[in-house]
Amino acid sequence: MEEGEAPVDGEVETPFAAETYAAQAMAADMDPWIVFDSKITPRSEFDGWLERNRPSQVYRFGDEEGGGRPVGWVAVRGPNFIPCTGDVHGLQKSWEKLLASGRPINFHTVRELALKHRVLAGKWLMHLDSGFKLDHAWECVARAALDGKVSMVKVSTYDPKGEARQVICTYNHNFSDESEVIKMDSIIRATGVKCPLTYKPDVYTYLGIYRNNRWKLCPTIYESKFDLECVPRRSHIVNRVTNLKVT
Repeated sequence: MEEGEAPVDGEVETPFAAETYAAQAMAADMDPWIVFDSKITPRSEFDGWLERNRPSQVYRFGDEEGGGRPVGWVAVRGPNFIPCTGDVHGLQKSWEKLLASGRPINFHTVRELALKHRVLAGKWLMHLDSGFKLDHAWECVARAALDGKVSMVKVSTYDPKGEARQVICTYNHNFSDESEVIKMDSIIRATGVKCPLTYKPDVYTYLGIYRNNRWKLCPTIYESKFDLECVPRRSHIVNRVTNLKVT
């Protein structure tokens, strides 16, 4: 699961828990996904697909009786979806060299590697308790992907023995373009989603930078809180690297 927020209340953190989160995310990525690809599957089939694959009802390791296959993610690829073309292998080799060099490990040095190897995608994350609110938020952003407003969205599957929350990831192409990141937030908000969001660049995921990591990096670089009191209603977005408000 993509991790970007403070621990769940009552959850006990262990030193360098980031390695555990990274291993869990890798395992989910490698297991089968349930995918609706807008380029291949007729739009008329979407409503039925959505109903059959509500994320609160799709089990991470098979159903309650132990039947069925593991499912890593449920995802919708929009008509403008393009697979990542960055050099992830080169990124990871450069990362090992950076660790061995003794240079500082911070957002700026990681960003240099991401730009060099063109690993630029990122995602807004929403962490929600499994159930109706999760399923509703998922439907909102999934339809945005179907309409071509978002390139891809994915949601983690339900693990009754794991964390109580599931995570929805809404992708954009370039984490280093702040205006693009803000625009994606506004697209998400326009679907009706009002819960807090955090933003994580894919480079952090590929390098195992999750919460409670050994480099003490915040695993997300933006946070967004929707202001219900403001007219017109809008998000307040903070850059967590600089701690400055960006909207």
